[in-house]
Amino acid sequence: MAAGPLSLHFRPAPVGPVDRWAEDDKPREECGVFGVFGSEDASVLTALGLHGLQHRGQEGCGIVSFDGRFHHERHLGLVGEHFSGAEVPKRLPGDAAIGHTRYATQGGTLLRNVQPLFADLALGGFAIAHNGNLTNSIDLRTRLVEHGAIFQSTADTECILQLIAKSRRAKVVERFVEALHDIQGAYALVCLTNTMMIGARDPIGIRPLVLGDRNGAVILASETCALDMIGAKFVRTIEPGEIVVAKRDRLGKIAIESHFPFPRRKARPCIFEYVYFARPDSMIDGRSVYDIRKRMGMKLAQEGAVEADVVVPVPDSGVPAAMGYAAESGIPYELGIIRNHYVGRTFIQPKQEIRALGVRLKHAANREVLKGKRVILVDDSIVRGTTSQKIVQMVREAGAREVHFRSASPPIRHPDFYGIDMPTLDQLMAAQMTLEEMRKSLGVDTLRFLSIDGLYWAMGEAARDPDAPQFTDHAFTGDYPTPLLDQVNETARRDSQLSLLVEHAAE
Repeated sequence: MAAGPLSLHFRPAPVGPVDRWAEDDKPREECGVFGVFGSEDASVLTALGLHGLQHRGQEGCGIVSFDGRFHHERHLGLVGEHFSGAEVPKRLPGDAAIGHTRYATQGGTLLRNVQPLFADLALGGFAIAHNGNLTNSIDLRTRLVEHGAIFQSTADTECILQLIAKSRRAKVVERFVEALHDIQGAYALVCLTNTMMIGARDPIGIRPLVLGDRNGAVILASETCALDMIGAKFVRTIEPGEIVVAKRDRLGKIAIESHFPFPRRKARPCIFEYVYFARPDSMIDGRSVYDIRKRMGMKLAQEGAVEADVVVPVPDSGVPAAMGYAAESGIPYELGIIRNHYVGRTFIQPKQEIRALGVRLKHAANREVLKGKRVILVDDSIVRGTTSQKIVQMVREAGAREVHFRSASPPIRHPDFYGIDMPTLDQLMAAQMTLEEMRKSLGVDTLRFLSIDGLYWAMGEAARDPDAPQFTDHAFTGDYPTPLLDQVNETARRDSQLSLLVEHAAE
């Protein structure tokens, strides 16, 4: 069945240039993906699912739906600003839809880079949403352009679309798998054609993806919290290297196919999902994010004990770890810092003296809790240290007698290339300073980080295996995964795997 014409709606929100690190000194979330196949008003469910994934990206959002023709909306800004109200299913009709909430990793904050991306191919329309980063995208892009490809965006995701378009395979799934053989890096993909929804996860499972069910409809999402948002049942985690295909059989019933077109490899999911990215109420690869963050705090209390009067979280990211620290140490847990959740970029001003006040727009000291106290500040991580410095100063100005800073993760000393946006090496505090230099720079009485083995203990492991690390943890260790798909680009292997994959994947 050929796809009908594509309807496009572009209503960009006015977003000016912003210093990525002016507002919040944290690693930036990657992106969130969501898909629904086989439910009335799929776009409404997708919008709700994207609300649940808003923490993974706040710069842009988009939805593609299908009702015999494709409908596509992309916007700069938040999901709620553009995909709310009764008109959503009218603008985006159909029983299948995919969506994306974006933080730019490769490609700038431009409307043309907002996903899902869409292309009309010889075999019909194809929409794709991507969480992650392709480490060989520059080489791919150069090669594709040399062979006549015309790119409409600067996003690495478009390389996948271009690879699918140039493939000469007979069926969409074959083309999709062939494209995956050419890419390296981290990815969780949700795709929509005129007959099916496809999900895929990179061979070592760096980025998360889960399968859900809502009254018979198939749901794909980056995190389980998005399933909870729409009342869907968690079915299972998509395995590393797995491709799932949801489509209707001859009787109109939805069937799910699972394929493993690559040699199986040892999983190495991103440990930063548990440290910071994922929402606390999510389950990632069968592990409770909330429980793990509390365990991080418990271990931190064992490794970095100090006499104090109160344990205070840096909200919101430090809250579970601070609870664990307080429970293990026996020191009272108090909300010594109150966060204002209603601050946006409107308040980020170009004048330095105004920008310096930015942390106070988001965080306010609770003076009655802090005055005269020995305070343990607990946060999930320290990146550049600029926000931490301002928070420490604010706590001291509120009357704290001592300030002890505890990070519930090891020092971040290395950049990321797999979908996390963080400062360059020269801006990472722990890469440029000794522990004592960091302590003085932050202005604290003591400073301790969770050890790498302590982090692995919180994950339920006895310790980190240096010869075969259980997680992707290069930001802390400098141990980057080997190039993904490094053994599967051989033509013979690819062809044999493709022939096995498409045996039952005829459209």
